[in-house]
Amino acid sequence: MHRRRITTALLTAALVAGPAGAGSAHDGPRTVRVVAPATPQHWDPLTDDLWAYEGNQLVLTRAGTNPNDGVRRPFEYAIVTKGPALEDVSISAEVRLDESVTVSNRDVVVIWNYQGPRRFYYAHFSQDNTIYPHNGIFVVDNADRRRIDDQWTGSVGAPPAVTDADWHDVRVDHDAGTGEIEVYVDGADEPLMTATDTTFSGGRVGFGSFDNFGRARHFRATGTALAP
Repeated sequence: MHRRRITTALLTAALVAGPAGAGSAHDGPRTVRVVAPATPQHWDPLTDDLWAYEGNQLVLTRAGTNPNDGVRRPFEYAIVTKGPALEDVSISAEVRLDESVTVSNRDVVVIWNYQGPRRFYYAHFSQDNTIYPHNGIFVVDNADRRRIDDQWTGSVGAPPAVTDADWHDVRVDHDAGTGEIEVYVDGADEPLMTATDTTFSGGRVGFGSFDNFGRARHFRATGTALAP
């Protein structure tokens, strides 16, 4: 249902993306696609020195540092600042975990509805699914990240999202109205992880890692543009 609605919105965007006038995008919310090439003009990292832009790849070169400010959340990430903030968002990208496969808890994260360093959602892609902070969907709301995915049983979560050093396609869909969240890996027909949460309806998108490092390319987000 959610994926079909996003597709319909994209078709609508094509019709209203022209000059202003009767029935133009200026009459109401606009559904837009934000493409974020690997350039410093498009991304705002927490720590500039930890990031590199290699061709079409946004690279977190080493792990970030725990801010130790009372809120447990991803240590390092970069936020897309080019284009509008979005709601009803669908994010797609290719990601790779650069930490050695011998590190069981290695991860990268995709962020959405980012409203500030203590308020956002993220999907955690890891090769470990046996402890609370790994391989799940989380919300940070001025407190330690809280796990919200349906797959977590208290001792195990969804199957590991990434177990190698290869590139993987990921997609995150969030319906602002219902709070439905779906996370897909490698073009699967069924989501790997799901959740329902309405804490945040919109914000910016981003990429990073909780306490490891990795990279992303072909990062795109589609959704309804929020007013500045």
